[in-house]
Amino acid sequence: MRHLITAALLMLPLSASAQEKLSVALDWTPNTNHVGLYVAQAQGWFEEAGLDVEILPYTDTSSITLVAAGVAEFGILGAIGFHSHRTTGADMTAVMAVVQHETGRLVFNGEREDIQRPADLDGKIYAGFGSAWEDALISTIIRNDGGKGSFDTVTLGTSAYEALANGSVDFTLEVSTWEGVNSLLLDRPQRAFNYADYGVPDQHTTFLGGSGTWLAQNPDTARAFVQAVQRGYAFAAENPQEAAEMLISETSGMLTNPELVRASMTALVEGGYLKDPGEPVGLIDAGMVEDMVGFLFENGILRGEDGRVIEDMPDVTDWFTNDYLAQES
Repeated sequence: MRHLITAALLMLPLSASAQEKLSVALDWTPNTNHVGLYVAQAQGWFEEAGLDVEILPYTDTSSITLVAAGVAEFGILGAIGFHSHRTTGADMTAVMAVVQHETGRLVFNGEREDIQRPADLDGKIYAGFGSAWEDALISTIIRNDGGKGSFDTVTLGTSAYEALANGSVDFTLEVSTWEGVNSLLLDRPQRAFNYADYGVPDQHTTFLGGSGTWLAQNPDTARAFVQAVQRGYAFAAENPQEAAEMLISETSGMLTNPELVRASMTALVEGGYLKDPGEPVGLIDAGMVEDMVGFLFENGILRGEDGRVIEDMPDVTDWFTNDYLAQES
């Protein structure tokens, strides 16, 4: 049944008015989380849907900012940033889950004998990325293993991985399907703690989201675009290596490590991140969104438009929709 569902999606006819222009902003430099966009582009599915789609290059202005301001009609959006900005009233709606489950994990040098469980991280040095979410996440993991949840943080950004490799920090966070795969290719020994094993809710780590105002004004064009992208991710889920080659080709030399791209696609598919069995690609799980927003709320991370920590759990029912997806059964 799962293969029949995917086959039906791949053959799905799409339509919109001839060559309607729209743009989609990336949340980072091109990587395998973006594969569905580039597959749809390579296969001509945007053009088939009557769309002239521009994939905007990653810049210092986040995709969330571009979408919320209406500069880009769509964007690839990190879930934590999306939830935080929606709490402030940002005008955007998640229309598709790019990944179905948490791809992040806490990692450390696999040869460290003094780290066997999260409680052992108390007092250690964490290489971080500068968000409040990280502190809540790591403290929760440590405390739920019986520790105090106290650790020292140095903010290093993407330099965290080299710092971990050379031993100047004790642990960091990574995306298992990208940095984790890269560490394997570099033969760096690592061990990891998965967030969900220590009381942190599972989540869709990445969404495709759209400008709320634009979606309301252009429902047919929105549906045509979302289903073309959905078709791209469905193809990637069934044909990961062919999709990897399309991603490499369509990004014009920006992906300088083809081996990493191919291995990352394998990890995404074999790990079940692109789709759940028997479900349409891209389906957003309402319970997962509610649980993660609840976690952020309980940890005082969500702030309102006035910059103050909100006092009431937000109603997330209009933060996302599955209405633009193709719904096979």
